[in-house]
Amino acid sequence: MLEYKKDQAALTVYTRQAVPGVYPDGLARSVHFSVKRNGGTADVWNAGYGILFARGIVREDNTICPKCVTDPRVSKREDGIYAITARRVEEDGSEEMESRGKVLLWLTRDFMDFEECGLVDENEAGERGTETIPVDSAVCDRASLYWGKLSNVQIRLPERVTVSDAKELNRIKALAVYTDGSTDEKRVDWDLSDVDFQKEGEYLARGHVSVPSYPFPLDRGWGDPVVFPWEGKYYCIATNDNRDDVGFYVREADRPEKLFDADVEQHVILDYDEKRRFIQTFWAPEFHVIGERLYLLFAVGPKEWGPQCWLMRLKEGGRITDAGSWEEPVRIRKKNGGFLCEEGITLDMTYVRAEKDSYMVWSYRDGINTPLDTGSMLYIARIDEKEPWKLISDPVLLSRPLYGWENTEGTINNEGPHAFVKGGKVYLLYSGGAANGYTYVLGLLEAEAAADLLDVDGWKKSPTPVLSFYSVEGEYGPGHNSFFVDPDGKLMIAYHAETAIDGHIRCPGIRRVHFDIQGRPRFDLSAERDLNPDLCEVYLRVKVCKDAM
Repeated sequence: MLEYKKDQAALTVYTRQAVPGVYPDGLARSVHFSVKRNGGTADVWNAGYGILFARGIVREDNTICPKCVTDPRVSKREDGIYAITARRVEEDGSEEMESRGKVLLWLTRDFMDFEECGLVDENEAGERGTETIPVDSAVCDRASLYWGKLSNVQIRLPERVTVSDAKELNRIKALAVYTDGSTDEKRVDWDLSDVDFQKEGEYLARGHVSVPSYPFPLDRGWGDPVVFPWEGKYYCIATNDNRDDVGFYVREADRPEKLFDADVEQHVILDYDEKRRFIQTFWAPEFHVIGERLYLLFAVGPKEWGPQCWLMRLKEGGRITDAGSWEEPVRIRKKNGGFLCEEGITLDMTYVRAEKDSYMVWSYRDGINTPLDTGSMLYIARIDEKEPWKLISDPVLLSRPLYGWENTEGTINNEGPHAFVKGGKVYLLYSGGAANGYTYVLGLLEAEAAADLLDVDGWKKSPTPVLSFYSVEGEYGPGHNSFFVDPDGKLMIAYHAETAIDGHIRCPGIRRVHFDIQGRPRFDLSAERDLNPDLCEVYLRVKVCKDAM
């Protein structure tokens, strides 16, 4: 029996029982973590979703053989590093002959960042450890915050302020504090009826902390949503499942939260066109400003199924919602002048502007629905902003769906990339799993913004999804996202998800991107956890002074 000191907790590693249609093999057969303190209830990390996954194997024919794990163990080495080991097995849990005498190995100091060492000889891995070990409570507390769901626990305001008029008071904002100590400024709608700005004195002002409302679902039958600010307006474009993914429709509003109002008109800017051979798979449209010109990146296919990447440019002085304001679409080409793809399909192209260069990232797949299906994978290439329809470098393979959360229940997806740059880093989110099912998730790739993004070794891939059907209650299969900045300067994420685990109707959603105490972006802050409704009513002592600066 393990002995625990007063300042220690019991950390356990384990796998879960696979349940088809609920929690499949590719997810259940991964390393899960929980912590129990003082014999109490176990604190399950990552809401019970797996954290460490085996990588699949790329066969000689360029297809992927998915892998899983069993029998995870944890131990602490003399240098203070924790080692997690597990046996690699086939996706269905059966023994894998090639890995006999070997184990998968991960190393960590804090259970937040893991070094993935791959398959090593058991002797090289050292002591295999046990399922449960004592770990310092402080380490477990930090990791629990990291893998837990943050929520708003406090609203802070100054004790009193001195102002000369209503404008100054309306500039006072509240500070929302979250579980981990991170913060975010919130707008306050002040009730000024009890404050006389014509008479000096001290008053008690009442206010309501508020954020824009984005109830989920915002609509039904729309996937891959993109919200885009342009010339004082906000626009939304998406894949239109309600018309069998034919045609691109644009909404326009003064504020992003108004885009899905019932009276907002939908303008078609590109539709079914036999002459152009635009017949089907009008997929994943994205607005991007490239070299000071506005473009729409999209995929579309001819009569024979096979979507490919295209773009079209807005004419000088043109209106986004006017089909006649767009130049003739152009298909993306490689640097040798040939089309981006001669065999297979390309889709979901996005634009990334880093500190030094501009890039396109897209999804490519070959052999779909055949025994030689490669699965969709992400490629990146450099472009010249003056001619963004032509690559100026060779495509570089960035990511393949090797983890169980990217490759499960017959899906083999890395698609829907979209990026933002903050704090000197490029954050590239992408989707894995089934695009119209509950297993759809968001994965994350990070790189230094000053780096050469064609250097694959400079990218860090998250071992587990950053958004899944375990992240926000009532939202299943969240994925294919985009980013925009709202009128308050907040970074927002738009995405689609479904309202039931067995549903297949994609619905758009929007929420704020939060940066935690470690500066890590969080994409799972539901409206109630972003701003606790019980904390919205606030009061502030206000001193009116006509000479206040």
